[in-house]
Amino acid sequence: MTSAGTTTAKHHLGVRKLLAGAEFRRLFATRLAAQWGDGLFQAGLAGAVLFNPERHADPLAVAAGFAVLLLPYSVVGPFAGALLDRWDRRRVLVVANLTRAVFILLTASAVGLGLDGVPLYTAALFVTGVSRFVGSGLSASLPHVVGENHLVEANAFVTTLGALTAVLGAACAVGLRQLFGAGDGGSAWTTAVAVVGSLVAAFLASRFAKGTLGPDAVDEPSRTITAVAMGLLDGGRAAWRTPSVAAALLALLAHRAAFGVSLLLTLLLMRNAFTDVGPLKAGMAGLGEVAVAGGAGILVAGLVTDRIVDVLGRKGTVCGALGLAAATQLGLGLPMLLPTILAASFFLTFAGQVVKLCVDAAVQSDIRDEVRGRVFALYDTLFNATQVAAVAAAAAVVPLDGRSPGLIVAATVAYLLGISGYLLLSRRGRVGRS
Repeated sequence: MTSAGTTTAKHHLGVRKLLAGAEFRRLFATRLAAQWGDGLFQAGLAGAVLFNPERHADPLAVAAGFAVLLLPYSVVGPFAGALLDRWDRRRVLVVANLTRAVFILLTASAVGLGLDGVPLYTAALFVTGVSRFVGSGLSASLPHVVGENHLVEANAFVTTLGALTAVLGAACAVGLRQLFGAGDGGSAWTTAVAVVGSLVAAFLASRFAKGTLGPDAVDEPSRTITAVAMGLLDGGRAAWRTPSVAAALLALLAHRAAFGVSLLLTLLLMRNAFTDVGPLKAGMAGLGEVAVAGGAGILVAGLVTDRIVDVLGRKGTVCGALGLAAATQLGLGLPMLLPTILAASFFLTFAGQVVKLCVDAAVQSDIRDEVRGRVFALYDTLFNATQVAAVAAAAAVVPLDGRSPGLIVAATVAYLLGISGYLLLSRRGRVGRS
């Protein structure tokens, strides 16, 4: 077990040596397939709801869409965590991906039939819930295919390329909308293509030998129902008892709250306020440009995070990233112009990805394997619930065109509070050891 410092970041294998491991390559490919499908599905659904000429969406409808896309895992997360620490993770990944494929097709059918409200959101709810389950399973499995000394580097690599692949999936959705059309029928076909990612991920996961991905031991009650019911509590206890993890989770939650506000404002500005500025586009094409800028931020974060941790340590890296995000909100977000919003997308996504990589490394290196799945489930539950709460609160007060300087200032304050909370929880760890 490592400390919250830099132990895991000082050993660099390099991409070639990481990819030399057959099991690492297979898990990595499984992640890429799953996240490509996720990106395509989410962008396809967003296009169907927000930029569909046959439908109309106000801020509260956007918030409802976020709730449906993100809250499902907040409900199933406690159960998923216990299952990831109880069942063979290989089998979980196969079954979950096949289940997701079924619900992707059901969602696409609902879009094509012009359904709205509960029928559409229920189908999408299951897709997103299972997607987060798959993501937690992949993260909990990573320490079984790479050495502990290389977790920061390996996690930065797979998480960064996975996120970029999700961006690629979203870009594919934009292209498919041009091919199939922007109405209900075209949106349905676009969304349905995401099933390919789930099927490929299921096939790749099935190629692992039984037990390869853990868990190595089961530290749970003998009765499955009891173990499932205790999942969230167990994950919370494990995280709280590990100051490096508790502090990192708080920092990430501050980012997700602020980022949720920024995302809502960006959607509304692109849809209702911005017009094209030279080569820069508004509307759905503008969101594609935002995704590209964010993807570039993710890529840069993946390339430099482990080296920044080498120099600053995990604490300095997290605080620096949150500070950069706060400055970005005021300097680039506050003008609320199309060019500055695109620049802000790069820096905010970069900062958020740096924080996320540090959180992932803390959980993977500082939490025991037999409870790691439950901590990742808690992680995703809090991650999504925080963003949904922030979007809902902002939607209640934001104007239809998205121009709200007060919300941008509130997002800045959230980042600063995140720094303070992170330092306080980290200090608790030092006090406990003194």
